[in-house]
Amino acid sequence: MNEFPLTDTLCRVISDCGNFFGIACDTTGIVAEACRRHNAGPTAAAALGCALSGAVLLAALMKDGQSVLLRLEGNGALKKVVAVAGYDGWARGYVAEPLADVPLYKGHIDVASGIGHDGFLTVVKDIGLPVKYKGMTRLLSGDVGEDIALYLSESEQIPSAVNLGVEFGADGKVKAAGGFLVQALPPTDEAVIDALEERIENLSPVTSLLLAGYNPEEIMQTLFANIPHKTLARRSLSYNCSCSKEKMESALCTLSRDELEDLLQKEGGAQVNCDFCRDSYCFTEEELIKFLKNKN
Repeated sequence: MNEFPLTDTLCRVISDCGNFFGIACDTTGIVAEACRRHNAGPTAAAALGCALSGAVLLAALMKDGQSVLLRLEGNGALKKVVAVAGYDGWARGYVAEPLADVPLYKGHIDVASGIGHDGFLTVVKDIGLPVKYKGMTRLLSGDVGEDIALYLSESEQIPSAVNLGVEFGADGKVKAAGGFLVQALPPTDEAVIDALEERIENLSPVTSLLLAGYNPEEIMQTLFANIPHKTLARRSLSYNCSCSKEKMESALCTLSRDELEDLLQKEGGAQVNCDFCRDSYCFTEEELIKFLKNKN
């Protein structure tokens, strides 16, 4: 994987009784790197940042070597937002229309309208088996956190609260990004659930906490202040891409003979860009001729 060193972190906690589970993450570096690579405009940057943080949180619910893909496809200007993350702490993503924008809503970036209110959230889990697990729900509002919470409730029957955010500086660059996820596991304690819901509702935005110096563990300690709990794990996070020239070659080889010949005649070669990291891979005339020979 192509790794870009960052200082992002994630923390997982569980209540002493085992019926409440929480994860918080600081993905500021990951989101900043993704937005830089895709030259994302404000709406795309906010949507991609929330999707990346959401994928990181969902991946933390899995096991070593496993990963999850989030795909939000709505009727908004962004068209499609994709984020992939692994339990091991890596993440990457892209927006189909990174320069698309929508008007502000009450003075804030309107991610929900950018994604669209009519569409689907698809979650694809790779647990190491030949067939990947796929779940899908309709977009509830276009708010990434709310839609992930709906997916967890409908597809996995786990009541969850998901809060995601991205904060930008006056220069338009990412200042803070992250989120948290809290789940209630059987047997549920309604009194504790009510107290947690009130605490979440009254909590400052996750980006405000990060900018105030809170780390993910401290965010979890704030949320679970009145719930005896223990920290399960702390993990560093990084923006990673698994692209390579070999993978791009495989993609080129799926083109038809006519398409390869067209590239050869018009371009004298080919340049393939990775959707996730925007790295480019060049293929010479000789390489295209070799691909054509293999079509026989």
